[in-house]
Amino acid sequence: MTSDSDKNAYPEPPRQTPVVDKQTALPNPALILTKLFYYSVDLPVTTFKELVDGIQSGNKQKYYHQKFRRVPDLTECTEGDYLCYYEAEMQWRRDYKVDQEIVKVVQERLRACQQREGASYQPDLYMILKIFLKSKCLNLSNTNHINFLFK
Repeated sequence: MTSDSDKNAYPEPPRQTPVVDKQTALPNPALILTKLFYYSVDLPVTTFKELVDGIQSGNKQKYYHQKFRRVPDLTECTEGDYLCYYEAEMQWRRDYKVDQEIVKVVQERLRACQQREGASYQPDLYMILKIFLKSKCLNLSNTNHINFLFK
């Protein structure tokens, strides 16, 4: 500090925090209720939940999506077997939704490839389409399918 500064302009902070002057000797009822709730409800429930989670975590399997068993096709159902009709219809709807999502992902990749590569996008597009067709279990030993798409 310089010698010409005024010490009264910036007084030093107090060395100790002031003690709160309580008006009454009675404890705070909100504090009592909070502690009562914590020890009577929250703590036992939390402890029980952690105990159960600890037991279950040992044999917990991770499922990222629900797996359905494959059912016979609608043409393979016997006549009058309405449960088989329903299961085949639901399986077809699930397969259709999955196929729609796959097509959306491939279309998004194709658009991104075309945007990223500009005029020279066809070789990369060829690889993306090849991967897509492999995923759909088509015979890729003869690549005429893909070559036809790029003519």
